[in-house]
Amino acid sequence: MRCSHCGVCCQETEMMLSTQDIRRLEKAGYSPEKFVRYDNQNYAKLRNRKGYCFFYDYDRHRCRVYKLRPLGCRIYPVIYSEEEAVIRDDLCPMRQTVSGKEMTRKGKKIVELLERIDFEARNRGKH
Repeated sequence: MRCSHCGVCCQETEMMLSTQDIRRLEKAGYSPEKFVRYDNQNYAKLRNRKGYCFFYDYDRHRCRVYKLRPLGCRIYPVIYSEEEAVIRDDLCPMRQTVSGKEMTRKGKKIVELLERIDFEARNRGKH
């Protein structure tokens, strides 16, 4: 996949985070209170700031934590749609650059990630 660095995927993000994502970023010195928000179903999501992901660098049009970014960001623009299953996100102008092989590989990863995130949200709700 080729990224044009347009920032569309970073605008008003709803990116869900796994506990592993949160720990990796926390270990790098970021406070979860600043970059994580929890919805009413206990899902951890990236917080937005000024209409973009907390980690988006407005001046450089880049992710400030690119090497540490959440797994969902790494898998993007492959997403899971309840209506269509694993698809390329229509919002991404570079979605056509995802090869069939990459689509298959990322599709498996997104399903596994969402299962883990669902499990974590359910368990978070029990505490």
